[in-house]
Amino acid sequence: MSTAADAAPAHRSDRLRAYLTELVRELAVGDLVPSERELTARFGVARTTVRRVVDVLVAEGLLERAQGRGTFVAPPRADFQMRITTFGEEVRRRGMTPGSRVLVAVTLPAPAGVADTLALDPGALVHRVQRLRTADGEPWAVEDAWIPAGLAPQLLHGGVPESLDAALRAHGHPPTDGAETISAADATEEERRLLGMPGTRAVLRIDRRTFAHDVPLIHSLTSFRGDRYAMFVPLDGARSPGPVGG
Repeated sequence: MSTAADAAPAHRSDRLRAYLTELVRELAVGDLVPSERELTARFGVARTTVRRVVDVLVAEGLLERAQGRGTFVAPPRADFQMRITTFGEEVRRRGMTPGSRVLVAVTLPAPAGVADTLALDPGALVHRVQRLRTADGEPWAVEDAWIPAGLAPQLLHGGVPESLDAALRAHGHPPTDGAETISAADATEEERRLLGMPGTRAVLRIDRRTFAHDVPLIHSLTSFRGDRYAMFVPLDGARSPGPVGG
């Protein structure tokens, strides 16, 4: 009889995803799912593979993470699947001119949560880039991005590149896929100040993880002004043959 350890790596990750998807159906909202360490041992895959599968299920709204507590079955919610685009690409697509003001650009030891997200050893060096993103000079978003310094040690030399994706591609690490969690939240005091939002207003928060296959490239958290940003999501639906009506 074959075991999880006997299967090819790609098949193991498929089996892991199928297992977690079925487990979500069996458990109740808020129930704890097995830890990354348990899943790594059970399915014989790398921890980065486990994290990537969980990232996808988090993005799909099946699971949710609680820092320091674990991963749980998520309550039902609406979410979207989209292709990877940069802020600049999205703004240009709207016929506007993108811009940035660098707030933080530093290389430092990764905080524990960042190291875990990027599958790094504790204390490994990361680049942190925080920017105020603008469209036609108007503030649209605050972006905070973390990149493993080992992938591009000279990334910040000479200034922050306009596109982190393009810069990593130039260093031989082209982004191939990613996962996003999108949610609405009240703006923090700093976000209201930077985005020019008087009073308490909602922001759209996008938590994105970008990969080059199984290698984590960027973890970013971007807060968009709710009154300046809208998502366009094309929907495809299969139509069964039959009378037209309704």
